[in-house]
Amino acid sequence: MLPIMLDPRSLRVGVAGSGKGLAKRLELLAEGDVKPSAVFEDFLPSAENFAALNLLFVAGLDESASRGLAQAARRAGVLVNVEDQPALCDFHVPAQVRRGDLLFTVSTGGRSPGLARALREDIERRFGPEWDEKLDEIAQLRARWRSQGASSDEIADRTRNFLGAKEWLA
Repeated sequence: MLPIMLDPRSLRVGVAGSGKGLAKRLELLAEGDVKPSAVFEDFLPSAENFAALNLLFVAGLDESASRGLAQAARRAGVLVNVEDQPALCDFHVPAQVRRGDLLFTVSTGGRSPGLARALREDIERRFGPEWDEKLDEIAQLRARWRSQGASSDEIADRTRNFLGAKEWLA
């Protein structure tokens, strides 16, 4: 697995599927501030539809339809994620905890979604909503330190010292 963060402003994302699976994927994208370029609800997109996409999420379809859709998308150069079908996926979506711009992710590479979920729940308990404000405070300090000419290593050390003084990770 290669963990990367993608800027949603530079992506053309499609979602195909039906029911709760489709709704769940749309919610996931909304949480990441991703506005789908195309939503194919209860019908399968054509080859022409794929030309306008970089990524395709497939959810709520049977295995046969999902497999055909994944193959067609790949032929068009589109990366595919099929809900609960790791063998059909080019990429996986990790378990996530969002606290504003602070994002924690957990992945088992599809080997144990239950473990990923348990770890996500633990992170949710440890890092509550107040971490959005804590991130703002640290970001302001970082900006000030950078404007004062501090190097990346110095900023990292100052951040660690600040966290220690506040006992936020104790």
